[in-house]
Amino acid sequence: MPNTHRSHPDYEALRPQAVALRRAGLSRRQIRDRLHVHNNDILNRLLEGIPAPDWTRRPNAKDDLRERARELRKEGKTYDEIQVELGCSKSSISLWVRDLPKPPPRTPEEASAIARRGWEATLKRRDEARQQTKADATREIGALSDRDLFIAGVALYWAEGTKDKPYARREGVTFVNSDPNVIRLYLAWLNLLGVEPERVGYRAMIHCTADVAAAEQYWADLVGVPVTALHKTTIKKHNPKTVRKNAGDTYHGCLVIRVLQSADLYRRIEGWWYGIVLGAERPA
Repeated sequence: MPNTHRSHPDYEALRPQAVALRRAGLSRRQIRDRLHVHNNDILNRLLEGIPAPDWTRRPNAKDDLRERARELRKEGKTYDEIQVELGCSKSSISLWVRDLPKPPPRTPEEASAIARRGWEATLKRRDEARQQTKADATREIGALSDRDLFIAGVALYWAEGTKDKPYARREGVTFVNSDPNVIRLYLAWLNLLGVEPERVGYRAMIHCTADVAAAEQYWADLVGVPVTALHKTTIKKHNPKTVRKNAGDTYHGCLVIRVLQSADLYRRIEGWWYGIVLGAERPA
């Protein structure tokens, strides 16, 4: 590696001047302009070992991180290693340690391992931020009023429940879903409407390759009825050409919830839905 400071013809003369200006309290930019040195590497060598004046060190919440980054760099750590430990961006690290010497080169295996740890740390931070956003949003909702639950239930049914069609009259309230939280909300809504528990029937719907008995027990426990109270499970046949992703221990199929003698209730739901649509419209 060439001796960079000797590439400047006036290095020996400029070094005392640079030190004097630094000790007089000038910034790097001021020294650069005074001495007409526009090569950062040469300027770093001219000022090597001379601390920056206090006024150039602006208060910053990242001061502790900066000092720790510099310590790690002096220990020979790479940007990736510093990022893993401190959780800050590489661009910030670069600004903080750019005047320090580079560590010795890593082997390809070491570099790969460091990069992998850096990416894992990045994914962890992203997941923490994601979970925090969800938790904050959850608190924003708070307790639902009866009207809140009523409107939410109407919209939920119209999205997931069976609907009457001119070519297929289905004026009955039947709801199908695989999300246990959606099921809980829907049952809370039926309770708000005054639908008696004895009018509600349940039936599991699941793929033939899954654990049918475990799924039936799962849904029975969720809705608070004995397994024997469930209607006969609908088994979906296997299609060899289909690559199923909804498999494993967390797969329970769907639960079908049917309200008996519900033609009048269905008509009211449809009317409520159209009322919501009209109420949401705003004049242009």
